[in-house]
Amino acid sequence: MAYRRKDSAVYWVSFADASGTRVRRSTETTARKEAEALEAKWKLEAHQQKQWGAPPSFTFDELMLKYLQATETEKRSAERDRMSAKHLYPAFTGRNLREISAANVRKYIDDRKAKGAKPATINKEVGLLSAAINYARMEWDWEIPNPAAGRRLREPEGRLRWLTRAEAGALIRAAEAQRRAPHLPDFIRLALNTGCRRGELLGLEWRRVDLQRGLLYLEGDHTKSGRRRYVPLNQAARGALLSRMRFRAKYCPASPWVFAARSGKRIQSVKTAFASACEAAGIEDFRIHDLRHTCAAWLVSAGVPLPEVRDLLGHSTVTMTERYAHLAPENVRAAVQRLDGLHESGHGEVIHNSESRFGHGDDSAEKRKEVAAM
Repeated sequence: MAYRRKDSAVYWVSFADASGTRVRRSTETTARKEAEALEAKWKLEAHQQKQWGAPPSFTFDELMLKYLQATETEKRSAERDRMSAKHLYPAFTGRNLREISAANVRKYIDDRKAKGAKPATINKEVGLLSAAINYARMEWDWEIPNPAAGRRLREPEGRLRWLTRAEAGALIRAAEAQRRAPHLPDFIRLALNTGCRRGELLGLEWRRVDLQRGLLYLEGDHTKSGRRRYVPLNQAARGALLSRMRFRAKYCPASPWVFAARSGKRIQSVKTAFASACEAAGIEDFRIHDLRHTCAAWLVSAGVPLPEVRDLLGHSTVTMTERYAHLAPENVRAAVQRLDGLHESGHGEVIHNSESRFGHGDDSAEKRKEVAAM
């Protein structure tokens, strides 16, 4: 019979497993009927395993609840996972994991497409199901198939929005005009000149700022990739930090946060103030994360090699940085022009003459003449 413990709000049950061992198990629910239904299910499974060696069965609900709890502190995408799970529940709730087929997953994808969900969104949702199943197989030894594996949709090329220098100047001036957000101009300057993410800047502490060496120190728990990164400071970034330092000395000298309010508390969001500044500057379709795109675009346009831009932004691979490659067409032009040098040095004739090997008889001599004339 389901019961409640003094230290728990949910119901627990006690039953003998397939080996005869007494098991006390949480139902993870505060509803008695649901708890009793789970108890009956687990007892039946134990009986089937004992009598016929049947493998234990698990439901989608059990999987998702246990997985989200297990990874809540491990994954930076925990909030995104919870959102994805809400979309998965109506389609798979109550289903035995062994009964969920590839056809069921394909139907889910088709239904989400019909509702207007983008491929990237669907990939996150189906990816969550696949990741949860793989986790259960690896960590909990659940013998279950993975019908969601390899169901990734082709995604369109990622959005790339960036500002010109003139637009950036207008945005900063608009931010300076906002009295309620004195931190916003410095935030924008620092983002434009370091390429740091919003969370990396709003979570920045003074102990990780080294003005003498001109570096910001980002440890693994501060970055999206989970890897340590050191960010160099140019004069514009240094100026923004000095401005923050003067604000701190005047209003909150004990605050550990670079972006702090007058009370010393960490500023949690700049979204509203940023949107107002964009509107005042006449800048449309521009998000906070696009400041990072702008930094990358300026660097690539200035001829900075992609691997160096990758290291500054903290991309895990140069593939993520390659989206900016089209901003430096002169690099490709220079590469093509090197072919002219090969022809002028005589290497081109070697290439031409090699074609004569495919000729036969007198035709080969004629072909050599034709090629030489090209």
